[in-house]
Amino acid sequence: MSTDRRPAADPFASPAGVPAPGAPAVAPDPENLVCPAPIPERARVLLGHGSGGQLSAALMREVIGPALAAAAPGGPLNDAAVVEVAGQRLAFTTDSFVVSPLEFPGGDIGELAVNGTVNDLAMMGAQPVALSLAYVIEEGLPIEDLRRVTESVARAAGRAGVRIVTGDTKVVGRGAADGLFVNTAGIGLVAPGVSVGADRAAAGDAVILSGPIGLHGIAIMSVREGLDFEVEIASDTQPLNGLVAAIIAVCPDVHVLRDPTRGGLASALNEIAAASGAGIELAEETIPIPGPVRAACEMLGLDPLHVANEGKLVAIVPASSTGAVLAAMRAVPEGADAVEIGRVVADHPAMVTMRTIVGSQRIVDMLVGEQLPRIC
Repeated sequence: MSTDRRPAADPFASPAGVPAPGAPAVAPDPENLVCPAPIPERARVLLGHGSGGQLSAALMREVIGPALAAAAPGGPLNDAAVVEVAGQRLAFTTDSFVVSPLEFPGGDIGELAVNGTVNDLAMMGAQPVALSLAYVIEEGLPIEDLRRVTESVARAAGRAGVRIVTGDTKVVGRGAADGLFVNTAGIGLVAPGVSVGADRAAAGDAVILSGPIGLHGIAIMSVREGLDFEVEIASDTQPLNGLVAAIIAVCPDVHVLRDPTRGGLASALNEIAAASGAGIELAEETIPIPGPVRAACEMLGLDPLHVANEGKLVAIVPASSTGAVLAAMRAVPEGADAVEIGRVVADHPAMVTMRTIVGSQRIVDMLVGEQLPRIC
């Protein structure tokens, strides 16, 4: 299909293939048709492939997954893998952090790396035991910046109750790493009887959110773009393993846990719906969006449901356990604002919808493209 968009010699002439007024209809020439929408790039990696949305899913589904088919087990893609070692179930995960700037309101790349890995383990119902820490440092990074980030790593590990047991350090030339990239991997213990997975959502389950959304993504954007708000918006980065322990204590049969990071709440719920083959129906008025986040999103043309979070979780639990889970979450600081935001339904399988405040229904889709790169 041609992508030639050059105008005709006469700017007032009818486009090629379109008859002038009063002229007999002429069949369009397929060679001269212009594609009304850009064709997605398939030959090169785009920033959007790291968004956590549709392009990320396509990259995994069409490129990485098939290439690893012989070496990787099948099944739903969760935040961590659970493997059995000597009769003990271990959760294992790894993650890389490339956030820019390295320090932002409410945290920095070091704290984010620890909390992100701890939370990925927790989303499998595991309590973290040990982490690795690897740095890729760009030549020229101030030593004091590296010291502050590493001290932040230590504080975050102490708060989460996890040890840093191994690591690695590499230095690359100027311009090759944008200051500092951090990789962490972690292992955790999964208690007997706990089986959490994105494919376990079932019709009738309650969908619970641990607190307000959108803080991390808007905090990063406010610094990067020099935006000023009446109230400072700070990242919500925090460890969630204590909150998960509280949930499991009252509901060992919690079906799904997911932290809605890249791609936001909408993408996380769509991943769950696709993995479980069930529908999810949200109630718009119940979703907590802080006023400054809502205002920033309206100003910038963003959907709060697509904005990244780093200290919130979604829990999908049997309806009979809703009250107990909410009470347990609200008793923990990380879940003080927990609220039920919807239900899993048999209708519209693998799709997320939302009942709006005016009573209509709309589809809640995954993030398309890249809303804000380098957020985690």
